[in-house]
Amino acid sequence: MATASADGAPYLVPLSFDWDGEALLMATPTDSPTGRNLAASRAVRLGLGDTRDVSMIDGEVDVIEIDALPRDRGDRFAARTGFDPRSLATPYRWFRVSPRRIQAWREVNELPDRELMREGSWLA
Repeated sequence: MATASADGAPYLVPLSFDWDGEALLMATPTDSPTGRNLAASRAVRLGLGDTRDVSMIDGEVDVIEIDALPRDRGDRFAARTGFDPRSLATPYRWFRVSPRRIQAWREVNELPDRELMREGSWLA
């Protein structure tokens, strides 16, 4: 997950996520650089996959207080990621990322058709 501060300082961190078919759900400490950047800008860039098969996602972020997420959604996140931020003493927030643009990166021959989503609408 790549974010930037108000003055443009970049910050990159690996995070667990759960995809529900519409959005990615992530959690990070409220006062971490990533948590502060997401809450302030409501924008993010994600890189998923390995070097030979990467999906780049530009998304809009909804900030959700840790106790405001429906319990079943938090349980699903915990089961799929093996991580439950609701049980920690450090204050966490949920961050729901709605993709606005998705690109697939693999080989040079795929570059012309790499854009899979634009403005939140699937192209492929």
